[in-house]
Amino acid sequence: MDTAKPLFSYRHFWAKRFGVAPFLPMSRKEMEVLGWDSCDVILVTGDAYIDHPSFGMALVGRLLEAQGFRVGIISQPDWKSADPFRVLGRPNLYFGVTAGNMDSMVNRYTSDRRIRSDDAYTANAEPNKRPDRAVVAYAQRCREAYAGVNVVIGGIEASLRRIAHYDYWSDKVRRSVLADSKADMLMFGNAERALVALTHRLAAGEAISEIRDLRGTAFMAPFGWKPSEAWAEIDSTQLEILGRVDSHPDPYASVAPSPQPSPGGGGAGGEGATLAQPIRFISKEERLAQRQAARAHTVLRIPAYDLVEKNPVLYAHASRMLHLESNPGNARALVQAHGERDVWLNPPPLPLATEELDRVYDMPYARAPHPVYGGAKIPAWEMIRFSINIMRGCFGGCTFCSITEHEGRIIQSRSEASILSEIEAIRDKTPGFTGVISDLGGPTANMYRLACKDPVIESACRRLSCVFPDICENMGTDHGPLVQLYRKARALPGIKKILISSGVRYDLALRSPEYVKELVTHHVGGYLKIAPEHTEEGPLNHMMKPGIAAYDRFKLMFERFSKEAGKEQYLIPYFIAAHPGTSDEDMLNLALWLKHNNFRLDQVQTFLPTPMALATTMYHTERNPLKKVLGGGDNKTVSVVRAGRTRKLHKAFLRYHDAENWPLLRDALQAMGRADLIGNGKKHLIPAFQPAGTGRRFESALPAGERRPPRPAARTTPESRRPVKPSGPRGKRPR
Repeated sequence: MDTAKPLFSYRHFWAKRFGVAPFLPMSRKEMEVLGWDSCDVILVTGDAYIDHPSFGMALVGRLLEAQGFRVGIISQPDWKSADPFRVLGRPNLYFGVTAGNMDSMVNRYTSDRRIRSDDAYTANAEPNKRPDRAVVAYAQRCREAYAGVNVVIGGIEASLRRIAHYDYWSDKVRRSVLADSKADMLMFGNAERALVALTHRLAAGEAISEIRDLRGTAFMAPFGWKPSEAWAEIDSTQLEILGRVDSHPDPYASVAPSPQPSPGGGGAGGEGATLAQPIRFISKEERLAQRQAARAHTVLRIPAYDLVEKNPVLYAHASRMLHLESNPGNARALVQAHGERDVWLNPPPLPLATEELDRVYDMPYARAPHPVYGGAKIPAWEMIRFSINIMRGCFGGCTFCSITEHEGRIIQSRSEASILSEIEAIRDKTPGFTGVISDLGGPTANMYRLACKDPVIESACRRLSCVFPDICENMGTDHGPLVQLYRKARALPGIKKILISSGVRYDLALRSPEYVKELVTHHVGGYLKIAPEHTEEGPLNHMMKPGIAAYDRFKLMFERFSKEAGKEQYLIPYFIAAHPGTSDEDMLNLALWLKHNNFRLDQVQTFLPTPMALATTMYHTERNPLKKVLGGGDNKTVSVVRAGRTRKLHKAFLRYHDAENWPLLRDALQAMGRADLIGNGKKHLIPAFQPAGTGRRFESALPAGERRPPRPAARTTPESRRPVKPSGPRGKRPR
């Protein structure tokens, strides 16, 4: 893997002399107090400004401040006019634009395309404080505010829309957000390296149009543009790899050189014959270096926007190629035509070293919302104010999840000392702290310090998941460092309890009973959330999730250690309805499993197709990008749930106990030939009676053509009105 310039090795910009701001300024008055006449960089965000490393704009702003730059924040501006974008003046270097910690469409709309009534990233949870597709709207207003200003877009919304992508809310394939926003550059993934390098180079006088070599960046270029003549272009449709993506090349393979003919010709022993040349075996390092050198000067052309917009198979192929080129150790540059111009994507960013990540989290954050919000409650802040992020990235590769696509699959972990120092900072400086740390986690609770056993293998690997269909033999699963961290953390003075609220990857935890015992004995607050997502093989394979047997083994271990600790604790499993590859029968079997295990879920999740996810590709194209999609192969059509009534049915199966769902479930069970599951006994899924005043709510949300004609209300008896005592734990999936 390439080496990267250390993040904090740059010479400080001259404005370092102004020192550290208590909060990055959001007004001219604050700039004057700091002695600034202008900002070098202005960050525009769709979130409320909270000066805490869990919020992207605070992390990026403090990082640039540490490099010596003057950074201002424009938070949740009114996008209907360019005036709010002039509040801090023209930036000397660029506007940095993001939708916020969440994609703006996911933030504003439910999986049923209904507008949400609140926004966790806004003061007092007030809704409608950001526009749809906020990156495009904000970037355009920056251009209107100041002609010719540099605009750089980033964050998860830009990252997940960096190529032509299916947009669930408009039900069409949209262009790259780079083309729509007309930004000068897009940064994808965790962009600290590219951001720091870009800012210093712009400050040194380079034009942004000439900066084309930064990893983790994308830009528009003339069709067919290449950095130099040394670059080769390959048509991806001629290169698609046969078989599944979980097969990968052997980085240790050596190739013997082809025998060369002797100068005099002739066969063995003949005139002019030479002695046989010994085979030179190439070392693994040399072999990898040769491969990387070739790939470092190769760009892969994926099908153009005009093609993927109309052809689902080519869309699935482009998605597959993008994900195969996701490992920074071997990824090639990608290019996709948008009309007469290309969207050029450099390889993904190199992960931060532990020392770099520590310094990113150890910067002088105020660890509070900006004073402009007064006493307003910001739900996202309330949720994380006593929690600590110990790592980033995820090698799980779940097809419905955007974490790997944004943060990468290589785990980047903080040091033990840095984490313990942050716990002490929360204890000593955060108002309202009662001694309970609400989480030590990240995208997954128990991937801390886990990595491939061999860096050479890691650099050569093209698998999209290190744990599917089973845990890779090359993946380290030692939870010892995490167990040690837990013990040291809870031993700190003033710390009463440390909870683990991030989801636990239970198939990994099974490899370390010591970790499970430590977790269950000391760090579960009555409930532990995990995500089997389904019980049936078909949906699980399309999700790239382990079989339900792994959950069963973990449950036994969890219950045994809870009993040994003398605690009554429950697992809270989360499930997804209507995921691609899921049939009505699959959901029925899941409902029966839930009833057998006495689970009555309060809130469930219906599959939401987010941009660029592999499961979204399945939803849009009905093809499986986990397998070859061109040239025949064994790729079969993926069953997809689109109709509103069927999506509601799949969700209703997860809440089989809710009387509002019983009419819909009765109709479905009868149509499926499973009327034997309708009745009032323990073996039945739903009762035959219907309590008065229930069962019609779901109808109002359906199109008129899908509604059933009204029918007489079922008779009720005293027994039918008797409340049912909950027989298991209830859980809510966090958004």
